[in-house]
Amino acid sequence: MSPTPTSTPCPSGSARPAAVVNEDIRDLWQRSGGCLSPEDEEEYQRLLVEWAAATGPNARSAA
Repeated sequence: MSPTPTSTPCPSGSARPAAVVNEDIRDLWQRSGGCLSPEDEEEYQRLLVEWAAATGPNARSAA
């Protein structure tokens, strides 16, 4: 499956909001029917890294 336009990184290295990345993650799981292909798994891992960066260290340590 090819990535959706919303999963394309923002130009100039600007980060997307965590909520947008989270929506892409949910979308990926829904599209895959809950079973990720190797390509989907690659995209999922990339999205997780992007989400973690978007939430920042303060959001993760507060939980």
